[in-house]
Amino acid sequence: MQDAIPVRFDSPLRNPGFRKLLGFRFQIAFAYQIIAVVVGWHIYQLTRDPLALGLVGLAEVIPYFSSALFAGYIVDHHSRRRFGLLASALVCCNGLVLAAVAHGWLAHHAVSWIYAAIAAGGLARAFISPSYNALFALVLAREHFANAAGVSSSVFQAALVAGPALGGALVGWTSLTFAYLVAALFAVSATASLFLLRIAEPPPAASAPVFASIGEGLRFVFGNQVLLGAQALDMFAVLFGGAMAMLPAFIHDVYHTGPEGLGILRAAPAIGAVITGAILARHPLKAHAGRWLLWAVAGFGVSIILFALTAHFWVAAALLLVSGVFDGVSVVTRATIMQLMTPDTMRGRVSAISGLFIGSSNELGAFESGVTARLMGLIPSVIFGGALSLAIVAGTARLAPKLRTLDLNRLE
Repeated sequence: MQDAIPVRFDSPLRNPGFRKLLGFRFQIAFAYQIIAVVVGWHIYQLTRDPLALGLVGLAEVIPYFSSALFAGYIVDHHSRRRFGLLASALVCCNGLVLAAVAHGWLAHHAVSWIYAAIAAGGLARAFISPSYNALFALVLAREHFANAAGVSSSVFQAALVAGPALGGALVGWTSLTFAYLVAALFAVSATASLFLLRIAEPPPAASAPVFASIGEGLRFVFGNQVLLGAQALDMFAVLFGGAMAMLPAFIHDVYHTGPEGLGILRAAPAIGAVITGAILARHPLKAHAGRWLLWAVAGFGVSIILFALTAHFWVAAALLLVSGVFDGVSVVTRATIMQLMTPDTMRGRVSAISGLFIGSSNELGAFESGVTARLMGLIPSVIFGGALSLAIVAGTARLAPKLRTLDLNRLE
């Protein structure tokens, strides 16, 4: 029976298909975040090198970048659900390989095995976001996109809270092996949630040459000042301003705490983003959305600079929480813009292109953080990155006036 159709429920949460889709998103993000926090601790234990932490991001971003545009094409021209299922199954395999490394079954070249598993996770992630965003638009009525984007962001950020916190606790109280196995179990559950989603997908888009179809998606994004400006703002601000990849080094060298502390710091930004998402689900930003977006990214940069300047663990956690509040505004606004401005036949490709921007900011940002920490020192590199984020906000405000004056009411 079909249980996911874009009927006009009073709230998007009354839609049973949307609830199943949220269950998939929460659980796959939860699994991914457990792996991320445990891998950071695992790698730094083995190497004691900040650059090795940065290489985790590079190991993920290379396969992600190589496959993301093709993933968007495949999702638009084939089943949206099937490739989400395959990707979540691959995340499960990723957790199992990492558990084998931690247990000593793959002790020879252990670091190489870890990077290989992370690369497989990057390939899986290339398909997850396009599949989710394409199904999001099939499950919901258009007038619910803004509210549902806030709900979706809260659920996603809740996974970013619980995943790192549980990952750090599992490493501290049990073992690396057990933590990886728990992540694999949640990936299995995510696969089941998506499998249970019953939806009649529309006929696939008319077949077109792969590169011509990808080029169509690229032209759409790069020809749209609002969409391009929102994506580029996030990419460059977080690329230079993000500090998450360096948290294991801060834990070891600045705060002198254990893996539980790492879990707290990894979860803190997501707690702030959950709060923001919950507020924006009830009170979505529509009027002056562009201004809110620019001020939010500027606030993110300031929070990161202040984080780098404090030597007190709980002050650092509070500042990271505040950075998450600002980032939550950016995430929800950017997602709403993408859903409202993208034609149904191009959602996979546009989501994949958006994912390239986000992947750039997160994984390449991790690599950039590792390199600058090696060259400049840990704390100066984070301050430098936060300052660059502020400069990027100023540049975007000047170069993208349509984004600066954006009112989402005009897009509905």
